[in-house]
Amino acid sequence: MKMNWLQKLAPLAVLTLVLVLNGCAKDTAGVAEKAQPTVKAETQAATTVYTGSIVGMSNKAQTVSIEVGKGADAQTHMLKFDDQTTGIEHAKSGEAAIITWEQRGDDKFALDIKPKLAKLPEGITEIKADELYQLISENKPLTLVDARPETRYNQAHLPGAINIPVPMLKEKKATVLPVDKNELLVFYCGGYT
Repeated sequence: MKMNWLQKLAPLAVLTLVLVLNGCAKDTAGVAEKAQPTVKAETQAATTVYTGSIVGMSNKAQTVSIEVGKGADAQTHMLKFDDQTTGIEHAKSGEAAIITWEQRGDDKFALDIKPKLAKLPEGITEIKADELYQLISENKPLTLVDARPETRYNQAHLPGAINIPVPMLKEKKATVLPVDKNELLVFYCGGYT
């Protein structure tokens, strides 16, 4: 009976691991798609997409800047926005975002800004806060892992959580995880998933 419960939750542990490796790391700017404008006619506006990390926003100037690419290849693009731009609340510095934009004359205008969320593998679902609360309340056996940097963990963390920052997990892999591979692992971080 207990084993069946653990076997059912094993995919959840895999999901949370995937979220930590793909959804919490701030190096998602490397997944950027290069803009590929389509120029058909000067009067016809091309629509394209930037995927990267928001590096700045000014409400006064009505601009948002996004860094696309990684390392030496990274490029920062500044776009204007207006009252027609949707999702401006997702333009937060340091957050991964997808900006759909169009060229208007010499300026790029953001049409829509969405947070860049981790894609879940088929058959995997994420655990909601209510579900985690219930597991903890019922004293279900699990290992709760705070995947944020140690400084953030030391400021505050969920009761009973251990700290395994993403860089440590990438470096040490399974050696920092519980020996019992059937044990439920729940990872959390501070960003969008």
